Amino acid sequence: MAQLWGGRFEKNTDAMVNDFNASVRFDSRLFLEDVKGSMAHVKMLAKQKILTEEEAQSILVGLKGIADDVADGKLEITSEYEDVHSFVEASLIDRIGEAGKKMHTGRSRNDQVALDMRLYIRDEIDETADLLKGLLETLENLIEKNTETYMPGFTHMQKAQPVTLAHHLGAYFEMFRRDRERLISVRERMNFCPLGSGALAGTTYPLDREYTAKLLGFSGICRNSMDGVSDRDYVIEFLDALSLVMMHLSRFCEEIIMWNSNEYGFVELDDSYSTGSSIMPQKKNPDIAELIRGKTGRVYGELMSMLTTMKGLPLAYNKDMQEDKEGTFDAIDTVRNCLELFTGLLSTTKFNKKKMKQSASGGFTNATDAADYLVGKGVPFRDAHAVVGKLVLNCIKKGISLDELPLTDWKAECPKFGRDIYKAISLKTCVEKRTTAGGPGAMDKEIEENRKYLKGEKENG
Repeated sequence: MAQLWGGRFEKNTDAMVNDFNASVRFDSRLFLEDVKGSMAHVKMLAKQKILTEEEAQSILVGLKGIADDVADGKLEITSEYEDVHSFVEASLIDRIGEAGKKMHTGRSRNDQVALDMRLYIRDEIDETADLLKGLLETLENLIEKNTETYMPGFTHMQKAQPVTLAHHLGAYFEMFRRDRERLISVRERMNFCPLGSGALAGTTYPLDREYTAKLLGFSGICRNSMDGVSDRDYVIEFLDALSLVMMHLSRFCEEIIMWNSNEYGFVELDDSYSTGSSIMPQKKNPDIAELIRGKTGRVYGELMSMLTTMKGLPLAYNKDMQEDKEGTFDAIDTVRNCLELFTGLLSTTKFNKKKMKQSASGGFTNATDAADYLVGKGVPFRDAHAVVGKLVLNCIKKGISLDELPLTDWKAECPKFGRDIYKAISLKTCVEKRTTAGGPGAMDKEIEENRKYLKGEKENG
């Protein structure tokens, strides 16, 4: 195995220990970040006269050649190397000789891997935020088309009050918007460069850490070198943000799974996002939604794993921190796949507006509006609540809805009811009168704010 150390050792490492210790099988994903970080480090070393211009240029050309050859498949990152850093450095020395041995001057693998991981997570945050923006745009498109698609709103899984599909989807718009803003916040907090922290105590070389940070697009440097190599807060925060994305996707999938059932019949999933049964020919299963719901626990597990790994580590770097990669990479892949698939599933789903409206008409979702009608006639709300409760009980016994209840029955409970009660409890009235900010009757303002948000993100990147 190609190693960057060994002078102090008299015996070879046991083969099983080598395999257990090695990380190249998964940290090879950080290859481009390692090359990018090395290039910035070398440019800084040349600026500080620690390397000559000729040495620096030779190293930079060599690194570019290695990157190009890996991209073209001419060079393979194999298991003979301990980690991706060993691969890059050994390959460089093979190509350019002695100058390649100077690339690591003023640097440790500790601050090197910390840098690579930050660069990688930063890019993944940007890509995940872009996927969330795509989902938000899909949601906004559906919201604008369904401001008059009536459906029941639920509490305790029971029909509560009538809303619109636009209003219901608007709740998920807010969730995913928060997810996106949370990722952006994590990015801002983590965007500081650990390179130059060395193993833990910096270095005696006159490094210009701020210059390296600027070359790599960081806001500044990690202020304490021990924290620079041992901080994995940003990984935990990122996993936390991804867990919340999955939680929101899972909630939405749960509803789609229910809405797809025969009992609801609110949606029809597109064939391209459904599967069938091996034995029951009539089945059209919401497997994608179910898998996304299931994979949520997987991402939660990666967050808990990382929290547990870090909870007992003394300063500064410990090999335990190598465990920050596999779980994080898996969580990233899982969330990205789920976001892409869910956006496609949602954009192709057909909503059964007639069935939704019929469902909203049942279950006494307009009972609160009947009480509010009496309040408008001067009846205290608590008394109005009791009156309408008795009317609902009357309807249940007769097997009818409030809309079907004869006016004589209304007046028998309270003479202040008039024929206009039927208009007052219509779905259209129930929805349109709820004009308080954030309500289903105020969707025009919500849509305008959504558009501004999405437009602003497009203009500002």
